[in-house]
Amino acid sequence: MEPKKKLINSADSCVDEALCGLVRASGGLSLLKGHRVVLRSDPDNLRGKVALLSGGGSGHEPAHGGYVGAGMLSAAVAGGVFASPPPASVLAAILSLHSAGASGVLLIVKNYTGDRLNFGLAAEQARNHGVAVDMVIVAEDCAFDQPSKAGRRGLCGTIFIHKLAGALAEEGCSLDQIVSKVTEVLKGIGTLGVSLSPCSVPGCLPSFELPPGDMELGLGIHGEAGIKRSKVASADEVVKTMMDHMTNPDSQSHLPLKSGDSVVVCVNNLGALSCLELAVVTRAAIVCLESRGVVVARVMSGSFMTSLEMAGVSLTLMRADQETLRLFDAKTSAPAWPNLSSQCVSGRGYITDPQAVSTRPQDDAHSEGPLSPVMRKALEKVCSTLLEKQEELNSLDRAGGDGDCGNTHAQAARAVQEWLQDHVVPGCPGRLLSVLAGLVQEKMGGSSGALYSLFLTAAAGHVTEGRSNAAAWASAVHAGTQAMRRYGGADPGDRTMLDALCPAVDELMTLTTAPPGGQMAVLQAAVQRAASGAESTRNLTARAGRASYVAAERVTLPDPGAVAVAAILRAVLESLEGKK
Repeated sequence: MEPKKKLINSADSCVDEALCGLVRASGGLSLLKGHRVVLRSDPDNLRGKVALLSGGGSGHEPAHGGYVGAGMLSAAVAGGVFASPPPASVLAAILSLHSAGASGVLLIVKNYTGDRLNFGLAAEQARNHGVAVDMVIVAEDCAFDQPSKAGRRGLCGTIFIHKLAGALAEEGCSLDQIVSKVTEVLKGIGTLGVSLSPCSVPGCLPSFELPPGDMELGLGIHGEAGIKRSKVASADEVVKTMMDHMTNPDSQSHLPLKSGDSVVVCVNNLGALSCLELAVVTRAAIVCLESRGVVVARVMSGSFMTSLEMAGVSLTLMRADQETLRLFDAKTSAPAWPNLSSQCVSGRGYITDPQAVSTRPQDDAHSEGPLSPVMRKALEKVCSTLLEKQEELNSLDRAGGDGDCGNTHAQAARAVQEWLQDHVVPGCPGRLLSVLAGLVQEKMGGSSGALYSLFLTAAAGHVTEGRSNAAAWASAVHAGTQAMRRYGGADPGDRTMLDALCPAVDELMTLTTAPPGGQMAVLQAAVQRAASGAESTRNLTARAGRASYVAAERVTLPDPGAVAVAAILRAVLESLEGKK
């Protein structure tokens, strides 16, 4: 087997380059020369306060360097990928915080043997240098019913401790006060992970084999396997299994949780879950907790303590009283801490009703007017024409499209016919155009439905009962065509319905100056130009619409959309001329 591909320069340099990337991107961070230590770039602000130092192996980004900032960590020490940092670097970090004037240094350490030894050794050495140092060990893993002597692992719950201790330090609490407060909070934190894939350290093979369709429950963050395997289930079922395991009173490492308790939830991406899946799991976690009577006070959802590219998720719960929430909500400048809402998640109305406006003009009550009979007649003629031309338009569309142009136009025609049976035609032309726009949008579908609906909607505002002369109609048709061009992105010459519509509109615009007797002649000329425009599309290369994806030499018939437009305009003309 080959090691998994990774977007790095080399396995040897990736940790240092990643730390450099983090620090270069954030004005609040700096690197300690000669060590893999990320520091706050404003050390003067630590004077007289307790400094916080955490860290561990790399590969868990954004932990731990991403949590350095005012209100969180003062510094973070990184080891190699999944490897504990060396004591010399931990000591260098402690001494630089001490020399910045910190009143004491608290080490926040995850419960792994290597971390405990290396941070512990550095702490002992620092004490010999006269530094006030204390250590808090985070061991909140809920995986094992009977933890071994090594105890529970430290997982994503660690960042809750970074946050709470950081807020306390910012407020000027003493080292002892911070230690006793977070030790108490730690009793109410639990984490459990599940994974659909292993991960692989740069340059190495995957950490374990996971057959397709299997998932691993209760794994740590170093690619170590979990406590049991099962078939992948739905997100809701997986979350329920996790919650049951975490809160099972028969397990020595369970988190006691009862109805009425208030919690902060962290839904943590272990590295390669898509944001969409993570949001589905987040919803499941909230619903699952609320169904048990637990109040969900805050939710964090994102990548907080990862395991390289593992496709999995961990859930961390922290029992939270008002004081814990106050510290949790306190501001921090750490780049990886999310911009969270400080409103309680449970008990909040989160659905907004839409505005109660009628969005279906075809349902409104209308009153007839003197133009109603003329418009009804023209509409009936347009509908019957489109139904007659259904097969012709389909066969034209088969040449360069998907062969349904006739069907979509016929669908629109039938929808209009049905509406005409049960409704009066409003006397106001603009209202009729709005009704047609609504019908077409709902019943015609596809991009042609959207285009006709755009045309009719944009045209509707230009013709009213009091303003329905030839010039008003011309400006309405012009406005409709402009809307089609603006949103559809096509122009005349692109082999679309515009090749019939635009020449007709140019002709109709002369209505603004035509004498009353010459209006019919203008309309006849416009219809003629639409027909020639449709015919001219035989020789055009499609540059827009579906036909633009088809080889040009196969498209030798006129464009069906243009033919349909020419037919609609002719139908209107014929109904006005009184032809049957």
